[in-house]
Amino acid sequence: MRDVKTILSLASGHLEKHKIEKPRLMAESLLAHFLGFKRIDLYIHFDRPLVEEELEPFRTALKRAASGEPLEYILGEVEFYHTTLKVTPDVLIPRQETEILLDLVCKRLDGTEKRVLDLCTGSGCLAIGLKKAHPELEVVGVDLSTEALAIAEHNALKNGVEIQWKHGDLTQPVQGQKFDLVLCNPPYVTEEEFASMGDYEPKMALVSGSSGYEFFERLGEALPAVLNPGAKVFFEIGSGQGEGVKKRFFQDIWENLRVEPDWAGHDRFFYLNFKLFSSIM
Repeated sequence: MRDVKTILSLASGHLEKHKIEKPRLMAESLLAHFLGFKRIDLYIHFDRPLVEEELEPFRTALKRAASGEPLEYILGEVEFYHTTLKVTPDVLIPRQETEILLDLVCKRLDGTEKRVLDLCTGSGCLAIGLKKAHPELEVVGVDLSTEALAIAEHNALKNGVEIQWKHGDLTQPVQGQKFDLVLCNPPYVTEEEFASMGDYEPKMALVSGSSGYEFFERLGEALPAVLNPGAKVFFEIGSGQGEGVKKRFFQDIWENLRVEPDWAGHDRFFYLNFKLFSSIM
C-alpha cells in the first residue's frame, strides 16, 4: 500500500513526462481535493497509506490532467474574489486578471452607482463578486450562451446573491433600461491566436474575430443607449490592445479614457465615463 509521499512523487513525475506546467502543484492540488485536505495538510500526512477507493478517482483526474485539461475543470470549481464558483467547459475559467479588474471597480465606486450591467457574464464571476461585496447594488448579468447562464445562476444561488440573468446578445436584452456601471470581459482573442491555444475553453467566450477588436467596436455602438449620464465602464482587454481599444471610443460622448496594466505591466484594463452632458442625451 503506497503512502501520500510516494503517490505525489509518482504523479508529479507522470505529469512532468507529459510536459504539464507546474506538475508538483497539479499533483498536490488533485490529491488534496480527493482526500478532502488542504494542500499543506498533505505534508503532515506524508506517511498516510492510501486505499484503492481513494486512488481510483485520483487516477482518473490525473489522466485528465496529463492530457492538458485545466485543473479548474477537473475539480469543477475555482476560488474568485471571496467566492467559490462552479466552472465547466461551457464557461471561461476566471483568471487572476479578472479579480484585479473587480478590485479596481470596487475601489472606484463612489456611492452614485445603483444599477450595474455585466455583459458577457460567463460564470457570473464579476456580477457575483461585485454583488457579494456590495449587496446594495442592483446587478444584471447578460450572456449569449444559455449554458453559461445556467452556470451563472447556479453560482449566484451557491453564493447567496440575487442577480437578474438575461439571455441575449450584448445590450439587446436590456434595451430601454439604464445603468450607472458596466463591466465586461468580452472576447478579445483573434482567430489566429486561438489556433495556438488549448481547446478546452469555449471559443465563443474567447474569439472576437480576425482583429480582436470586433466586440469593442460593437460595444462602442451599443452602450450609449443603456447608460445613465456619468456612467462608469470597465473592460478587460488583451495585452497590447490599449491604444487600439481607445481608438474605438473616439466619440466625444466619452471622457476619462484610461488604460491600466496588470501586475505584469501589460495592458489589461480599460476605463472610461459616459459624459454627463452628451450630445445624444
